[in-house]
Amino acid sequence: MQNRLMVLLLLIATIQAAPVSAETVEAKGLAIALEADQRDNGWNDSESSLIMILRNRHGDESRREIRGKSLEVMDDGDKTLTIFDTPKDIKGTAFLNFTHKVGDDDQWLYLPALKRVKRIASRNKSGSFLGSEFAYEDIASQEIEKYDYKWLRDEVYLGRECFVVESYPVDKKYSGYTRLVSWVDKEQYRRWKTEFFDRKKSHLKTLTFVGYKQYLDQFWRPDEMNMVNHQNGKSTQLIWESYQFRTGLTESDFTKNSLKRAK
Repeated sequence: MQNRLMVLLLLIATIQAAPVSAETVEAKGLAIALEADQRDNGWNDSESSLIMILRNRHGDESRREIRGKSLEVMDDGDKTLTIFDTPKDIKGTAFLNFTHKVGDDDQWLYLPALKRVKRIASRNKSGSFLGSEFAYEDIASQEIEKYDYKWLRDEVYLGRECFVVESYPVDKKYSGYTRLVSWVDKEQYRRWKTEFFDRKKSHLKTLTFVGYKQYLDQFWRPDEMNMVNHQNGKSTQLIWESYQFRTGLTESDFTKNSLKRAK
């Protein structure tokens, strides 16, 4: 872990010192990821409410109402708490995630029917998050250190000039992906599309982002995220109804006991 951090620091120093003409595709890919990350620093904490819509291959829908809480953590990954309010059969289900820059994330799921907290093992992070097309690893904050990067090309997507960047999970043992390809706009460094390739290197899923809005004159968040699974024909849509930033959340709001108190 320490060795990887040292390599990243040396690579960042090389990027800053090297002339533009000598920039490699790996260095450029990392520089783009670093810039996107830097632009989203400083939001401190947030609360949100959203709708999750699950669709099967026939177009049948089921809806879930969700509340989310997030805490920005200095020198480590973010903490998030996700609470399900509807439907009745999963009301009170809560998911707690501690993302780490290096090493395995810590994830717990509270199941009210069993009245117990279940830890999600690292080997299960490629599994479906409560029946959705998002995996447990998808809903963790995407820390820079979790991936290696490569710039592929520049391309216009939805009328916007974008960088197309390939990223490779460092955790090759338990990640469900061999690579991700993302379209990031050059103006605000917002992600508009990501394609996910499974362990057989086949195109598994595509995630698209819709209707970005700016908060606190700095932080961009999408109104919608749509994940389509090309292999099973299912999809999951997330629609945000509200965002609030700097509401005063603290570390005490993100504990295993807070899972049981979630209502």
